[in-house]
Amino acid sequence: MRRTVLAIGSILATTLLGATPAHATAHQSGPHHDLGWTPAPSAPWDVAAGLRCDFAIHGEPVVDEVVQRVLARYPDGSPKSVAYKGDLVVRVTNTDSDVFYDADASGSAIVEYRADGSQFWSVLGPVLVGVGEGNLDRGMYVVDGVYTLDISASGHKTVTMAHGSTTDVCERIA
Repeated sequence: MRRTVLAIGSILATTLLGATPAHATAHQSGPHHDLGWTPAPSAPWDVAAGLRCDFAIHGEPVVDEVVQRVLARYPDGSPKSVAYKGDLVVRVTNTDSDVFYDADASGSAIVEYRADGSQFWSVLGPVLVGVGEGNLDRGMYVVDGVYTLDISASGHKTVTMAHGSTTDVCERIA
């Protein structure tokens, strides 16, 4: 399950569901913090029925070895470009039936955090993507392959696939 790439890992579960990951805004600044990889843990999350799947879902990491490395900062010290890598498996559960799917989100990414609140992800490998509005239908997907993900400031997600596949997680746990 180990992947060597540019990881998206932990922020996926929060950012792609519409939340701002704590580590993206609270990362310490200073040159000594940008020299190496630091943990980027994922928090459990819940999504109400109808927002991604037709039923409420809960996500919780069962494997979380994601690390991040800040590549560039804005003048105020906030992260501008961050690399993520590491194993991440998120258990996505249909809270009505308790049926679950363990989604491998161990892909890697370089994420550009734009000043307007939008993001641009260059991804290699699987990532868990929740879509409310975008070029994929509303749902929860494991997107795997070589692709980019453009997230507008309003949350609209555009996946541009060079090569890869999508797995419909809602369908698997319906």
